[in-house]
Amino acid sequence: MTDAAITPPQPRRYDGVNWLGVWTLYLREVQRFWKVGAQTVLAPVVTTLLYMLVFVVALKGARPPLHGTPFAEFVAPGLIMMAMLNNAFANASSSLIQAKIMGTATDFLTPPLSPLELTIGFSLGAATRGLAVGLVTAVCVLPFAKLGVANLGLVLWFGLIACLLMGMAGVLAGLWAERFDHLAAVQNFIVMPMTFLSGTFYLIDNLPAPFDTISRFNPFFYLIDGFRAGFIGHAEGDLAIGIAMSGGLTLVVAWACWAVFRSGWRLKS
Repeated sequence: MTDAAITPPQPRRYDGVNWLGVWTLYLREVQRFWKVGAQTVLAPVVTTLLYMLVFVVALKGARPPLHGTPFAEFVAPGLIMMAMLNNAFANASSSLIQAKIMGTATDFLTPPLSPLELTIGFSLGAATRGLAVGLVTAVCVLPFAKLGVANLGLVLWFGLIACLLMGMAGVLAGLWAERFDHLAAVQNFIVMPMTFLSGTFYLIDNLPAPFDTISRFNPFFYLIDGFRAGFIGHAEGDLAIGIAMSGGLTLVVAWACWAVFRSGWRLKS
């Protein structure tokens, strides 16, 4: 027999990035949440509208303008960003914890996908859900708040970077969690408090010391503040710090995702 006849088949090799594999993983993630769109896209919109109903409609006239901005126009961008953050995180984290519990992690571990390609596929899928929820939410809150765009660049930067950042944070949480209650703990005791304590419904400057200073160390504050500034043209914090912080933190979390996928922690062991 010849050597070719006894040589086992070798895995397919790709020069550079396996874009076909990344695209396939991305489509898998998008189709996974789109099949239950009423739960993954419409339900967060209903929650946001309930917030608008309570804080804007029910308290109409009771909340004064903030920095000359009507309260409805002030709170709407924060609610949109809050929905984007929570859903980008939920998409990646739920996908990975389900794969681990149901034993389907081999679906993305067996194909020739590098740690970087796995990070890209899961992150983009989560970001797509976050952006979809944000877009639908923005359209639905228009009857309550007359949103205008003062700086499209800020809206795009903070919207995209927030969804990517929380998508990759969801990847880390999904890889770390061993049960659904672990994941719920992260979302209920870390993500949700950081979201509510980031100036979504109020001005950070109105908080008493030292809580105003502490709040400025919350990365969600800069994401929401920068996103809101893109609509109302005014920011509480330094936009340059917000842009640099969000970009740097996203790179750090991306590296962490790559390192965890590379080690196979809680996936291959």
